[in-house]
Order: sequence, then structure tokens, then C-alpha cells
Amino acid sequence: MSNTTMKDEVNVSKLYGLEATLSKDEFMQKYKVNENGLSSHEAEEKLRNLGLNEIKQAKPKKWYHYFLESLFTPFNCILLGIVAILIYTDIYLPPTPSYANIIVIAVLVSASTLLDFFEEFRSNKAAEELKQMVATTTTVLRNGEKIEIPISQVTLGDVVLLSAGSMIPADLRIIEAKDLYVGQSSLTGESDSVKKNVETETSLENLDSIADLDTICFMGTNVISGSAKGIVIKTADSTYFGKVAHTLTVGKPKTAFQKGIESISRLLIRFMLIMIPIVFLLNAWKHDIITAFTFAVAIAIGITPLLLPVILSSSLSKGAVRMSKKKTIVKKLDSIQNFGAMNILCTDKTGTLTEDKIVLEKYLDINGDEDLRVLKHAFLNSYFQTGLKGNIDEAVIKRALENNMGELSEKYKKVDEIPFDFSRRRLSVIVSDGTKKQLITKGAVEEILSICTMVDYKGEVSPITKEVKETIRKISKELNEEGLRVVAVCQKNDIENLEHFEVSDEKNMILLGFIGFLDPPKESAKESIEKLNRAGIRVIVLTGDNAEVTRCVCNKVGINSKNIVLRK
Repeated sequence: MSNTTMKDEVNVSKLYGLEATLSKDEFMQKYKVNENGLSSHEAEEKLRNLGLNEIKQAKPKKWYHYFLESLFTPFNCILLGIVAILIYTDIYLPPTPSYANIIVIAVLVSASTLLDFFEEFRSNKAAEELKQMVATTTTVLRNGEKIEIPISQVTLGDVVLLSAGSMIPADLRIIEAKDLYVGQSSLTGESDSVKKNVETETSLENLDSIADLDTICFMGTNVISGSAKGIVIKTADSTYFGKVAHTLTVGKPKTAFQKGIESISRLLIRFMLIMIPIVFLLNAWKHDIITAFTFAVAIAIGITPLLLPVILSSSLSKGAVRMSKKKTIVKKLDSIQNFGAMNILCTDKTGTLTEDKIVLEKYLDINGDEDLRVLKHAFLNSYFQTGLKGNIDEAVIKRALENNMGELSEKYKKVDEIPFDFSRRRLSVIVSDGTKKQLITKGAVEEILSICTMVDYKGEVSPITKEVKETIRKISKELNEEGLRVVAVCQKNDIENLEHFEVSDEKNMILLGFIGFLDPPKESAKESIEKLNRAGIRVIVLTGDNAEVTRCVCNKVGINSKNIVLRK
């Protein structure tokens, strides 16, 4: 859907103008917002009155939706049409009604419908239960404390805490922000991230689209970088996402199997529309009208494969049952045919081919020797960063604690932070031990090299040279070829006069070394790949990881890694 259509559907100035253009203090005062969040009692009361934070279109279907979808398939519609004609020819017209043909067709339709219905309903119900188990959560302040709750439990007035990677759970007015950039492509189609501020730079008269709302974050979008605190101003169907959801009519594309079934159905209908009138007219010359019409209907029944719906439903259901025994949920029975027709399988690497249990294996200086100082600085960065803590940060903290570095968390205090984003591919924290401040940065090797002008080797600082950079890249590549993911660590000390820190401060830094992480392949991965290859299925890995690491993992599990395509 185009932005123009959305604009016609939703008047953003009317919906968000007041909340977006008020200053932070005016907003807090007008809406009586508490920066410490709602109390548990207030939240329960609002959820009771306003309902859960769920979009109507995203709610699970009722059982009768699945039943009607199973009943009115193309073949079943043909059979039901024949039943309607038989009611007239076999029951209404003859002096002695005959129910045999109608009963046979009704049994076949019922069998086909029930097989399809029970399997799809059961699978979708299991999928909904699974979705509840892995439901997306968000961090809010309740009773003045940070807690994680399901997005459906977010309500008006909640204070939501955002960081890189966070999903926006509802429409929010931003009241605190640090380098906050949000991806709104799900609503606008624009790939570039949008900066969000505490105070707006746009007047009420100039609010034409959601792109102009720089103090509002919208449900369904996500944080690209930075951190923020926002107040929930709209939930569920009253959000912008909810307002335009009913206009999104584009469904899933039909599979080759579905197109084939519809094609055969249309062909049968054409045959009937041509043959029934011809047979009827030819017989009407010699026989009475009732006999001629009955014979024409018999021809229609004869050219219709009555058992085909039952055969299709039973075959697909059997496939779904076999898949369920392999702990795979098939929500649409038609997907079974897609599984059988598959010849290329695209898969992720981390957590699919690998264990997703990252372990910090090495902490090395610029010459590749083990150095605890590198681990110390990596620990301070991972421990004090407030963004989305991933497996890498957890692995760093775990290894540092094993090396008795836990006391550093008490010795140092966090001063500020420059959050991670996917364009810089690095994260910085500023810490102080009471005597001096340090800016510590970790990130991808090339990105760290681009901001470093010096290197620190065993306490001696010297300018970074071309030869040093080549050595660093060589060590990094060797680690990658061993299957290790490499992150570089650097620092900067001459920052005592700075009070506020920005991305532009990440320059003229001192490179300390590397940390290397290992994510071993799953034991079952190689066997599974071999089975797929024997079945004629080619496996392609799609990953955002380093090319050398990917090649190493692929070689270990038996995937051909000769051709690696890199996105620039």
C-alpha cells in the first residue's frame, strides 16, 4: 500500500498532533504521566477496561473459519453444486425420491472437509500455543522497577525502555532519547532509519505524514540504534498500525499446488457448462425433459473425480501427521506438497547449523598473544552497556568472571554510552574509576581499525602503521578460518574535559587487541545435510557472519562453500 493511501485512511495530524508537538514538560503535565511507570494495580485496571494490546487482524481465527475454508475448496464447491442439482432431479422431480447419489457425494465432501479441518485446526492451535511460549516481550517500568512483559500486556501510560533491536510495542511519545534511530520500513517502505527526538522540530501545521512525527515511535517498527524511554499513548487497534491494518488486503501468494487444483476445477466447470446443455438438447428430442436433464446431470457426475478431494485430504493429512512426529507443525496442508517439491533449502547459520552457545575462546593483543587487559576492557564494555545484551556480551562477562574480574563492576562507574547501531557496527561505553575516564569501544575489526590511530602493546603506545594493520588483518583472518568470530577492542583516555559523548568522539583511539568467540556446529547438522543432499536438495546458507567463519562452519557440516556471495 502506498503512503498516500495510508494518509487518506489516517489523519496523522488529528491523531498525533497534540502529543507530538507538546514539549516534554507540557506533555508530562497535561497527561499526568509518571516517569516511574504505572503501578501493578493501575496496569491491571487499564488492561481490564481497554483490553489487551492486540491488533484485531492478528488475532487467532475461530474454529469455524478453518471449517468454512476446508468446506469451500474448489473441488468441494463443484460437488456441492452437483448436490444442489441432484436435490431437484432425484428428490423434487421423481414421484419416488432417491437419496443414494446425494448421500454418496455428501459422505465424500464430509470426509474431505473433516480430514482437512481437524488437521489444520489442530496444527494452528499448536502453533498459537507455541507462539505464546516464545511471545515477544518488552521492558517497561512497573512500580518503579524494570520488568519484562509480553507486548500484549502493554497499556496506556506504560513507560517503555528501548534499546538497539527492540520492537516498538505500541505508539509511544519519546521523553528521553540517546542517538535513537528507528526503522519504519514496515509502515512507510523507506529503508533509511529515522531519528527520533524528545522535542519536535516540526510544527503542528506541517504534520502531513508519519515521517514528520519525530517524537512519536509507532507500533510494529523497531529500534536500529540508540536507547530511549517512551510513554504509551495508543495501543491495539487505536495505533497507526491498527488503523491501517484493515486496509492491508495482500495475502500470501498461491502455491503451484493450489494453482493446479484451481486450474483443474475451472477445466471441469467448463466441460460441464459445455457438455450438460449439449447432452440435454440432444436427448430432449427423443425423451422427455426430465429424463434428458437427469441424463445430463449423470454425465456431469461421471466426469467429476468424486474421490479426488478425499484422496488429496487424506494424503496431505498423512504427510502432516508424519511431520508432527518429527516435531514440525504444518499450519496449511497444502504446504506438504511444497515440502515434496523442494530442491533448494535456504537456512540460517547461527542457532540452526551451530549450537548458538557462544564461548569466548581467545583474548589476544595486536601480535596474537594472550592478554588479560584486552579481556578486562571487553568486560567493562559488555557489563556497563545498557542495550540489547547478546550472546557475545554474555560470553565476555562469563569469561571475565571466571578470571576474577567481577570486582571491576564495583570499582568502575558508567558515565555515558554510545549505543550500538548496524551502520557503525560498534558500541562504546564511558567509564570512570574515580580518577580518570575511559572511552572503551568494541566492534567489527574493520570498523574499529577505521577509528584507531594508535596501538597499545604491553603498555607501550605507538602510532598504527600500514604493516601493523596488515598484521592485525592477518591474525583476524586466521582466527576466522579456525571458525572464530572476531571482535576488536580499543580505548581512548584523553576525554576528561568531555561531558556529553557522541559518535563523532569515536576517533583517534588506541587499539588493544581482539577477542575470539567459538560457536561450534551441531552434531546433527552434518547428518541432516547429507540426508538433504541424498534427496536432491541443495542447501544454501544465508548469514550476516564473516565469510571465513561461514566457510569453516560449512566445511565442517558438509556444505559446499566454494562460492560465497558477499553483500557490499
